[in-house]
Amino acid sequence: MHSTESITLYGIPNCDTVKKARVWLQQQGIDFVFHNFKKDGLDRDTIETWLTQVGLDVLINRKGTTWRALSDEQKASCTNRDDAIALMLASPSVIKRPVLHIATKDTQQVTVGFTPQLYQSLFK
Repeated sequence: MHSTESITLYGIPNCDTVKKARVWLQQQGIDFVFHNFKKDGLDRDTIETWLTQVGLDVLINRKGTTWRALSDEQKASCTNRDDAIALMLASPSVIKRPVLHIATKDTQQVTVGFTPQLYQSLFK
């Protein structure tokens, strides 16, 4: 495992995939902070940081109930970066979960989603 300054797992506590990611990290003895973006909020800078690592097509969950409830106009606006960020700030549930942010003094790494294989590759 590499030395990290901070590991933050973003999501909502009742999401099954977020639960699996939290359990995996705990079982590996990896220290992390859980950020519930419904309760704790999100800011534009955080989303901008994520977008330096992953694209809008990865970050926006187009399969969830929140996406399906959006108007066609809102869905269409998600191709525009600023409009998509505004939507994510207004409706954090549209963000694919979990978002894992690993920050060291030299690097930032952001991954979206969870599989044990993905996390294993990050923490070898």
